[in-house]
Parts: sequence; structure tokens; C-alpha cells
Amino acid sequence: MNDATTPELLLIDKPAGMTSHDVVDVLRRQYKTRRVGHGGTLDPFATGLLLIGIGPGTKKLTGLVGLDKEYLATVRLGATTNTYDVEGIVQETTPPPLPPSAEALEHALAQFRGGYEQYAPLFSAKKVGGKKLYDLARAGIATEDLRPKKQVDIPILEVLRYQYPELELRVACSSGTYIRSLADDLGRVLGVGGYLTALRRTRIGPYRIEEALPLPPFTDRRPSDTLPS
Repeated sequence: MNDATTPELLLIDKPAGMTSHDVVDVLRRQYKTRRVGHGGTLDPFATGLLLIGIGPGTKKLTGLVGLDKEYLATVRLGATTNTYDVEGIVQETTPPPLPPSAEALEHALAQFRGGYEQYAPLFSAKKVGGKKLYDLARAGIATEDLRPKKQVDIPILEVLRYQYPELELRVACSSGTYIRSLADDLGRVLGVGGYLTALRRTRIGPYRIEEALPLPPFTDRRPSDTLPS
């Protein structure tokens, strides 16, 4: 149950290998309440800032979901995957005679800075006709033409390191932007393919990763067998 010592909003640094729901489950047991939720999913391979509401704080999450976000992203050029990230099936592409130059990369990135009309990944939770895209994809029904699209804003798209085939980017973007779609789209523009190999969320609106708590101190404590509502 919530008391004076229970925070309504927690900033957690999610480790790799856990779903956002896994983090919620850990904190439900830690604070002995089922009234725990998160404000924006991170894929299992991704790390970084996760906003957690506890008790009355769960009502505040609705107003936080639409905040802009910032990421550190690592892209592997020269191949693609069916999920646009490291968790998918790798499909090697024909290597170019020469890797894209820094100038070619900059020209390609310029096409995405400021924003563009982005398609959702085929393997995503976006719904088409009431069914999730990844369910349709796994059933062999969905095609890339079925993917919904939306305008996304990308005010910052900065190269931190480029040594082909690896590219590290800093990305600031509007809520709902798929960084793995951006990786795939960038690879298509460069003509070599690309997919996301690492992702770390560093900011959600005014909340920053430097303020976040690591999860291990919570998981080291023995969870309760029963949870009150």
C-alpha cells in the first residue's frame, strides 16, 4: 500500500534483457501494491529511462506519455533485419564497393532532421483492423504496405561516432517515434541497409537518465508472495 515513504513517481534506469512490464512487476513486489505502471515502453534489448507511477502516481502517467524523448542509438549498416533491430533475423545485403562516406551519411541524415512521415515497424504493437501488427506478421498476413504511418519530429540527429559498419547517433524526437524504423530508413537511403543494435533512452521531457535509479537494489530484496490491490 502507498504511505508517506512510497514515491508516486520513480525514474528507473532499465537494464537490458527485461521488458518494461518486468520492471513494473519488480516494483509491485517491492512496494506491495498492484497499482504500478510505466509511462512509455522500452524494448527488452534497450536500456535507460523508464518513468514509473506508483499508487496515485499512476494517474499522472497519462500526461507524461506524450513528452518528447532523447536516445543514444547504435546502428549497424550493411544489413537489415525483419524487426529493424538486433532481435530480428539478419538479412545481409550486397556490400557496396566503398562504405558510405561521412559526406554521404550527412546528406542522408539531413533528410530526417526536422522530421518526416514514418512507417511503424511491421513487428510492432500498432493495431490494424483491431489486430496487432506483430501478430499479423507472425501469421504471414501483414505486408509492409499495411503499416500505419505518422509525422514524427526529429529536432536533433547527431553523429557521435561513425566507423563503418557501426554508427552511433544522438536522437531527440517526438513521442511515438520508432528509432528502429529510423535506422532502417537511414540504411535504405544510404543503399546499404541498416538496423538498430543498441538503444538507450536518456531523457523524457524534463526527466533525465542522470536522475534515475538502477533496478538491481530492488531485485536484490526478497519479494512478497502476495500483493495487496
